[in-house]
Amino acid sequence: MTRKKKIRILIIGLLVTIFSVLTYELLWGKLFSFSPIIIGFTKYELPHSSVYVQNGGDISNLTRIDTLIPIVEDFHELTFSSKPKIFIFRDSISFIGHSLSKARFCVYPNGRLFISPWALKEDKEGKISLEIYVRHELSHSLIDQNAGLINAFRYPQWLMEGIAVYSTNQMGTSFYPSKEETYRYIYQGNFLQPLDFKTKNEDKTKLNVAYRITFMYAEFACIVDYLIETYGKEKLLLFMKKLLIESDNDKVFKEVYTIEFSQVIQNFRNQVIEYEKNK
Repeated sequence: MTRKKKIRILIIGLLVTIFSVLTYELLWGKLFSFSPIIIGFTKYELPHSSVYVQNGGDISNLTRIDTLIPIVEDFHELTFSSKPKIFIFRDSISFIGHSLSKARFCVYPNGRLFISPWALKEDKEGKISLEIYVRHELSHSLIDQNAGLINAFRYPQWLMEGIAVYSTNQMGTSFYPSKEETYRYIYQGNFLQPLDFKTKNEDKTKLNVAYRITFMYAEFACIVDYLIETYGKEKLLLFMKKLLIESDNDKVFKEVYTIEFSQVIQNFRNQVIEYEKNK
């Protein structure tokens, strides 16, 4: 056998191996969220969503989940161009094997929402609210779908989380501080500049709070609340929708509110301080 033939066989073998591994990961592994073929799940076509339940999984919450889609659309004044695809898993091992994330709930760039078995268990135990968490993730999915893949990656993450928490009344539930608690934390000196979220500066910011991530989400929700209370929901939604097309937070904010974003953030912090002082 010539050297060229040996190299050709090695290349073919390598390609076959890569293809086999990729196929496995798409159908049964970590890339399942991007697989065009769904194996081992039963599809339930509901009025507002397509729910895929792994064989042997819990089907008791299907209608409960489906009725949340119009609620999310109503708040955002946006609609899903295609039904959300929601996946419910049979057990924790299956979920972890199929998911890139170990979070209770996870929305992927293609809009698929994964619900973990322990999230359903915690809901039954009263530790979390399935409605709140699913609406939170559907808020992300709705914005992502309307923004498109590229713009969704560039969308201001502080606003994405702030709207999700505010629109679901998530503050004061589960591990999230209430508005009062969040104000108190801010008054004590805890604050993350919104545009530092998910940047290197986030890691450098010290926060003396019970739960770091939920405090940040609640802080952003308080900023959304401040914008609505000060300027109205209509402007907040205009800001949100213009960012579906343009990704420059400061530029779009100035166009909508005719004031610098940094100044409004300072105004918000000043209001929190005055509120806490006068309590």
